[in-house]
Amino acid sequence: MVRPVDGALVDFAVGRRGPSVEFPFGTDGAGRDVFVRVAEGMRVSLVIAVATAVGAAIVGVLVGVTAGAFGGWWDRVSMRVVDAVNSLPSLLLTLLIVAMYRGSVLAIVVSLVLTHWTSIARVVRSEVLALRHAEFVQAARLRGLPEWRIVRTHFVPVAAGQALIGVVLLIPHAIWHESTLSFLGVGLPPHRASLGTLLADAQASLLLGDWWLLVFPAGVLVAVTLAVSVAGRHWQRKAELLQEVSR
Repeated sequence: MVRPVDGALVDFAVGRRGPSVEFPFGTDGAGRDVFVRVAEGMRVSLVIAVATAVGAAIVGVLVGVTAGAFGGWWDRVSMRVVDAVNSLPSLLLTLLIVAMYRGSVLAIVVSLVLTHWTSIARVVRSEVLALRHAEFVQAARLRGLPEWRIVRTHFVPVAAGQALIGVVLLIPHAIWHESTLSFLGVGLPPHRASLGTLLADAQASLLLGDWWLLVFPAGVLVAVTLAVSVAGRHWQRKAELLQEVSR
């Protein structure tokens, strides 16, 4: 029999079943297919994580490139803002923002962007500072090229490479932060599947012996995090090798 692929489908007749051929991840107390709910939750968590990583990269590149390229008071102000954001507990700041707009995906993404852009900004700034006095940049200035064109031609490509690495490395952090927020009850609403809401739902089920409701969502969370982290490290090493060859 072909079952409808719907994580919200309730069927109490098959409730609290352990892993089997029909239900690889088992079912919860309402008879919902945990495998389908984990897949839906992973999709939601990945969308939030990718949006967060891309948003943080955009903000970090803008701040890092302008701070490194123009220097002066803007560089000092930008770095003081970076230090101020880093001095605040990121989880506490995220909780404060999300608590005002509970259940909003946009609020989760914005809060995570505001607490994760600083690392990319620092890396991009350091790369731009290393290029400011390079011979080809000085030659471009002697030719009379405007500063904005030098930034676009020479600094932005370097920043784009670092931003791509930052996006890949930020995705696991964003997944864990989103899961933590939903687990604490201030992220997505309980009826909307995400890895955090699934883990939160599994707390009460553990007392009944339904171990699969915790093990499989947690296992998928760890596996995806490790996979993205390994891929990010691989791209980081390749980028470093390319930079060494170019020099």
